Amino acid sequence: MTGSVAGGEREVLETFLEFQRGVVRRKAAGLTDEQARQRHVPSSTTVAGLLKHLALVEHNWLGQRPSALPEPEVSFAVGEEETVAGLVAAYEAACARSRESAAGYPLGHVVPHEELGQVSLRWILTHMIEETARHAGHADILRELTDGTTGTLG
Repeated sequence: MTGSVAGGEREVLETFLEFQRGVVRRKAAGLTDEQARQRHVPSSTTVAGLLKHLALVEHNWLGQRPSALPEPEVSFAVGEEETVAGLVAAYEAACARSRESAAGYPLGHVVPHEELGQVSLRWILTHMIEETARHAGHADILRELTDGTTGTLG
């Protein structure tokens, strides 16, 4: 894990989030477009779909006024023209915009949310860690089912 594990609250939150973002990127690394689209579970969850979904999550929580995400059939749907490289690039760009957006506000800054009322940046970062880590775990299982690769660093 890069970053500070003994820093202040913000630094610790950002370090955990960055680590989980890196896990997601590593789970997609080296997969062909076909492998990234493989469905190993009854749902439509794929490594490619996770990348697309998480880019939308980044945009939803840190790139605009937070609101409900589209249904999974939409947020995980990958078009035929979309590639792993393009999805990773879109995810990285969404993460960069999120970093830039979050950097401009203190952790206590609140924004309205259509379902939750007021949410603080602290809450959003904590939620982003939870959401990204959950899907990194999904990606780890899907990657293992694809080619046997396991672990947070591989």
